[in-house]
Amino acid sequence: MIPVQGYEGHKVAVLGLGRSGLATAAALQAGGATPLLWDDSPESRARAEAAGWTCHDLNRADAWEGVSALIVSPGIPHLYPAPNKLIARAMAEGIPVDNDIGLFFRSWATRDWDNFDTAPRTVCVTGSNGKSTTTALIHHILDHAGRPTQMAGNIGRGVLDIDPAEDGEVVVLELSSYQTDLARALTPDIAVFTNLSPDHLDRHGGMGGYFAAKRRLFAEGGPDRAIIGVDEPEGVYLANQIAVAREDDRVIRISAARKLGDFGWSVFARKGFLSEWRKGRQVASIDLRDVRGLPGAHNHQNACAAYAACRALGLAPRQIEEAFHSFGGLPHRSQTIAEKAGVRFVNDSKATNVDSAAKALQAFQNIRWIAGGLGKEGGVASLRPYLGAVKKAYFIGHSGRDFALELGEIPHEICETMERAVARAAEEAEGGDTVLLAPAAASFDQYPNFEKRGEHFTQLVQALPG
Repeated sequence: MIPVQGYEGHKVAVLGLGRSGLATAAALQAGGATPLLWDDSPESRARAEAAGWTCHDLNRADAWEGVSALIVSPGIPHLYPAPNKLIARAMAEGIPVDNDIGLFFRSWATRDWDNFDTAPRTVCVTGSNGKSTTTALIHHILDHAGRPTQMAGNIGRGVLDIDPAEDGEVVVLELSSYQTDLARALTPDIAVFTNLSPDHLDRHGGMGGYFAAKRRLFAEGGPDRAIIGVDEPEGVYLANQIAVAREDDRVIRISAARKLGDFGWSVFARKGFLSEWRKGRQVASIDLRDVRGLPGAHNHQNACAAYAACRALGLAPRQIEEAFHSFGGLPHRSQTIAEKAGVRFVNDSKATNVDSAAKALQAFQNIRWIAGGLGKEGGVASLRPYLGAVKKAYFIGHSGRDFALELGEIPHEICETMERAVARAAEEAEGGDTVLLAPAAASFDQYPNFEKRGEHFTQLVQALPG
């Protein structure tokens, strides 16, 4: 746990009692503050009370007397589409509003660091897609190289729940736009921006607000090194805003689409090869084509980001390359779960929209594609350009027949259930085929979440003979 600094002897309200909220309350208490816990959900309050906490109704007229700050869980809106009424009240009364990320950055460094040979460092990863894989990959590479490291934030543990720093440790944080938007302190040593595509637009008042929330990690944080994906206009803009000159190597541009050889420092992937360039010349290259845990161009972009971060931390290209090959990928994200009789089975249940499904469909050859579920607005017709490697589709769920109507030009079968889809795909698959679960739809028609859908697919595959 990271005891929160700066609030000793003060009352601090905590709104939202999920994983991060309860960790925040414990960290505040460890730092000498008095946390006042509240959640609008009776179920969440009951779980907190079962864990030994006392809830403090922030709706009462006198609830805010003597409160020094309000700490908000990331899922609670503070501005758009409308601020939560308790956050609005705090702001109206001039009570500072923050989140656990802000508390972490004001509390991470301690006097103990004076005795360290090497100061601990933080690497923060944000963007629309690939955040989790990039974060986990950086953590894996550091661990493989023997560097002390922890992973937290939007993946793994809450930031205040991690252990106090060791000498030379690197903490790798995945940060969503919800987390970067509100944090009052953002001071990463290395900040990573993967890419940008429309998401959470209602929460940020549109695309501009969404990008602005991501940009805060760089504009407010002033990282020593900024690693920026430049395959979208926003990334090009962000890199240009930070760099003071073309050769400024504090900015490492990354791309999975084009060569970037003319900058001070760049890392890019083309045709399955990762290249590192500095001051106009290539200094390293890695063949990514046989890295099983990072298939496809989207994962090659993740590899570029993780490579750049680890190079900025002083690791050698050979160390990073070795770690790439032992990275198994994250569950439900282009995850190879089995290979039977020459047929590869891949769980990409996280591909809940057409954009992520398109990336998965471009990552493999000879695909037997399991898709469907609760379809999203706009349908799946935009996937047609990405179906060249699909030998047959097996449609499931509520929108299975709609998918078949929109994509009827490819061989397909209406299977309705995951059981039948897996059985039929496995029965028809030949050596060299890939059975790919990339639903392009939400899971809520048949499963509580995409994780349960992926777990069911995995169980069915593991039960297959061979």
